[in-house]
Amino acid sequence: MRRQISMNENWYFQRQDCGAALTLDYGEAVSLPHTWNAKDGQDGGNDYYRGACWYAKKFASPALTGAEEAWLEFRAVAMTAEIFVNGEKLICHKGGYSTFRVNITPVLKEGENLLAVRADNGKNREVYPQKADFTFYGGIYRDVYLLVVPAAHFALGHNGGPGVKVTPVLSGDLGSAEVLVEAWVEGFQQNVRFTLDGKIQDARVMDGHAQSMFCLENVHLWNGVADPYLYTVKAELESGDCVEAAFGCRTIGFDAEKGFVLNGRPYRLCGAARHQDRQGIGNALTKQEHNEDMALLREMGANTVRLAHYQHDQYFYDLCDRYGLIVWAEIPYITEHMPEARENTLSQMTELIVQNYNHPSIVCWGLSNEITAAGGVSEDMRENHRLLNELCHQLDGTRPTVMAHAFMLDMNDPFVMFADIRSY
Repeated sequence: MRRQISMNENWYFQRQDCGAALTLDYGEAVSLPHTWNAKDGQDGGNDYYRGACWYAKKFASPALTGAEEAWLEFRAVAMTAEIFVNGEKLICHKGGYSTFRVNITPVLKEGENLLAVRADNGKNREVYPQKADFTFYGGIYRDVYLLVVPAAHFALGHNGGPGVKVTPVLSGDLGSAEVLVEAWVEGFQQNVRFTLDGKIQDARVMDGHAQSMFCLENVHLWNGVADPYLYTVKAELESGDCVEAAFGCRTIGFDAEKGFVLNGRPYRLCGAARHQDRQGIGNALTKQEHNEDMALLREMGANTVRLAHYQHDQYFYDLCDRYGLIVWAEIPYITEHMPEARENTLSQMTELIVQNYNHPSIVCWGLSNEITAAGGVSEDMRENHRLLNELCHQLDGTRPTVMAHAFMLDMNDPFVMFADIRSY
């Protein structure tokens, strides 16, 4: 049976690159979510602290059977994170907006353990973003969990994803759907049991992957704000691990004359762009602030939101699914092309899509934002966008790509033709 234990309390923090021991001895007591730029990142001075800081906490080893593992799940650490347990460096994650996990079973000790995080939002030409009109907050600003799972479990190391992927394909009349359900498994397990709409199917695990096809009749469509209906699929292993994934059945399209089309009908989009920060707390939002932002969007009559300019909290994507908002999702490839950071754009896009594929609210993947603002188009920039666009379609054959341009581009420039959606 999977267990999830919050690790948000009883941390110590030092706003300097000092190491774990000094952080424990002299650090400020904090709880998560936390950013060190809640004040100086919002005072308009553009001189907020950017550099490495340390977090540390002690925690008791969870009770593990011989057939269990312990993983740490970080919902986001900005911008680069190095994770240490009992002095052992386990992972370096580059990118401040996505979930990542690490298996800590091999380094756990009986009794008390030490977890330390070196978080760094300093200048780094290998990690996006580095130049934009918003604050690059530093910190462990989303939740952290300790996960205890059977040795055979749904994949935790698969780019931070949920381990289950759901692809519904609707019939021409939208009355029925074929739903492909896939799962990735770590550890030996022969079968996965899938349950959807009261139907149960067992699928063989081959090379860590299992899949099954369900047929849904009389489909209840996910129909935007009018009726955002969600189905739930459950995946179970004989080891006892179990995960669930919500999804929606809908069709999307973009037409030069009709605009955005949802379930075969033109759907006029009106809404806003959203950043994940708030006065006085920076980007260290709780569910309360996420709920308040969603309430404001709904109060103004919005049916769409651009989640700018990076991956947002899973909780907010869930809210968009639940309330029927149409979402533009994107990575922070913004303002200035950095040849040194090509791999980082690809890794951040991979995490964005793998972690968010099941959300029916998301209708497009943003390749970049105003990337020519700091200069013209280079051959390396073109190649970066070609690779990103190709990656999006490899990971997701159901959604188009999009780019937001600022200036210095002719409408017939080949560069603007990379993305699937173009408007003027």
